Amino acid sequence: MSRYRPPQPKSSPYITPAGYTVLDDELKTLWKRRQPVVQALSAAAAEGDRSENAEYIYRKKELREIDSRIRYLQKRLPDLTVVHDTPKDQGHIFFGAWVTLEDEGGTEVTYRIVGADETDAQQGFISIDSPMARALFKKAVDDEVRVQTPEGERCLLVCNIRYTAGP
Repeated sequence: MSRYRPPQPKSSPYITPAGYTVLDDELKTLWKRRQPVVQALSAAAAEGDRSENAEYIYRKKELREIDSRIRYLQKRLPDLTVVHDTPKDQGHIFFGAWVTLEDEGGTEVTYRIVGADETDAQQGFISIDSPMARALFKKAVDDEVRVQTPEGERCLLVCNIRYTAGP
């Protein structure tokens, strides 16, 4: 069997202004964090035998991780489209919406549809590319949504749509 895996489909280039700020701040922080790591790596390299030098090996790995993330952010940030405006039709679900859903058991859950680079399950931020967001797209309040999940198909009711944070 070969190891070949087809490339992942490109994620949507959309991002909220807050998400873009977070990624931009992360890039700036990584550049600041990189300098002391390079200095520590140089000091560890000067100690001699690098094959058994744990400090050198650790710092090299740390620098590789920092550089990899910097490279990703430098490629990704210019390609992103920051969505500043809310849609004219705020009665339907589009990018940036906070959506409150109710399942068959009466349990309510709130999600926000955001870009792929700012998803966060703990905050309820779901990617615009996710099956849940695709199913919700262009739905209105009181619409029934069927979503295929790993546990099976779920039937959800759209209870509320808003485009500002808060209750």
